[in-house]
Amino acid sequence: MISVTPSAADKITELLTEENKLDAGLRVFVQGGGCSGFQYGLMIEEGEAKTDADQTIESNGVRLFVDPISVRYLKGAEVDFVDNLSGGGFTIKNPNAKSTCGCGSSFSV
Repeated sequence: MISVTPSAADKITELLTEENKLDAGLRVFVQGGGCSGFQYGLMIEEGEAKTDADQTIESNGVRLFVDPISVRYLKGAEVDFVDNLSGGGFTIKNPNAKSTCGCGSSFSV
């Protein structure tokens, strides 16, 4: 379904530890907007999934929460953490995206 790379898992665990939220997970979602039609969102979510319809996925020791609409757009996607000369940040590699914008945070299907 959706996976987390080891480098992203390390960074997520580091952030959760810094914020003393070791029981939390990462909500991954898609929403309308961005220059290509859809954009990705990531946020820390404490506790369990918000609804019974949400999917909880474990990958590399990190819990991901995904709502039913976002699941359709994120099948096979991978959350990664990239650290380079221009800075670091999370990226989503999505095999379902037909095109992406230059910033990499929005896509179209």
